[in-house]
Amino acid sequence: MAKTYLPKDDSPVQTLDARGQVLGRLASRVATILRGKHSLTFAPHRIEGQRVNVINAKHIHLTGNKLNQKKYYHHTGYLGNLKEMTLVNLMAHDPSEVIRRAVYGMLPANRLRSELMKRLTIYKEEEL
Repeated sequence: MAKTYLPKDDSPVQTLDARGQVLGRLASRVATILRGKHSLTFAPHRIEGQRVNVINAKHIHLTGNKLNQKKYYHHTGYLGNLKEMTLVNLMAHDPSEVIRRAVYGMLPANRLRSELMKRLTIYKEEEL
């Protein structure tokens, strides 16, 4: 019986600068790196991607009229407590949460998603 070689997780951290980049394009690139789809040894059931640091999150670029029209929703768990927040308010409150939610939506909805999100670090400014 042949044995399968699994490489160890000693991959370096990849740092991406969000200054002037479009939100969706940056999020899809981050999701690809986190999953490891750029790797030659990609397997959908394993975490093979690199850790990702995103800097300058508050300088992200948005196209169209998304700042005023896009809304984020969350439910508190109580009856009638569906909260909504526009992208302008979320950017003013926490710009890293905008990138985190975009990347979260681009990862597959399975058991690996929470583990992949732990490998993502987002900084509002250059703090490295």
